[in-house]
Amino acid sequence: MLGVTKKNRAPRMVSRRLRTVFAIAALAIAVAGCSRDKINYFEADVATLYSKAREFMAAGQYRFAAVTFDEVERQHPYSLWARQATLMAAYNHYLSNDYDTAILSAQRFLALHPGNEHAAYAYYIIASCFYEQIADVARDQMLTEQALRAFSELVRRYPDSEYATDARLKIGLAEDHLAGKEMTVGRFYMNAQEYLAAVNRFQVVVNDYETTSHVPEALHRLVENYISMGIVNEATKAAAVLGHNYPQSEWYRHSFELLSDQGLLPNGD
Repeated sequence: MLGVTKKNRAPRMVSRRLRTVFAIAALAIAVAGCSRDKINYFEADVATLYSKAREFMAAGQYRFAAVTFDEVERQHPYSLWARQATLMAAYNHYLSNDYDTAILSAQRFLALHPGNEHAAYAYYIIASCFYEQIADVARDQMLTEQALRAFSELVRRYPDSEYATDARLKIGLAEDHLAGKEMTVGRFYMNAQEYLAAVNRFQVVVNDYETTSHVPEALHRLVENYISMGIVNEATKAAAVLGHNYPQSEWYRHSFELLSDQGLLPNGD
């Protein structure tokens, strides 16, 4: 068997270094030349892929970072880097506003690693993706409801996590948004003189979103609609609740004046 001399070893060492350099360069070219942000098939060692993904992320090229992190998990699924790469891919898809893919990546992470120490962050990414897509109250609020459920699930599972405080804040904002939607629909029915339908919407705000900023107006609108329907007793009760909880509110002043014009007073009995 032939011995291996330093002269024989040198080309192999250079070859390894060159392969690493060529791998990084080829990966950059593959990403830059890809269509729809999908990397052309290219094999590289896990360290090269992960390092390049971090470079893309640091440069603000989040789409390229995301698909490169995806390649880490695809090409090296059993490596120590794959688990973190899956979560980093989800985060970078989120940063690039590719919310659907970010949700799928985070859900994949949770399915593969449900007890992982970073599971709370995966839930936070999912909830944030829904939250970022919340539309004006005049439009459908399905995404608002999904954001509310996702943040609530995060708080339920990880009440002491570093993401729980922000999640609770956004739960309140999402509830306020949903209450605003109910108010918009309620006012529409009220203007159309569909008083019973309007009452149902305002009752949802009072009963289901009682901590939101819309409750005082909702109670006042109940007073207005009950009077329009001739249900005086319910009108005075609604005004009494409004006066008890929000005595300094302009909405209570409006309700009090409206009842006074009818020769009535708020009545909590």
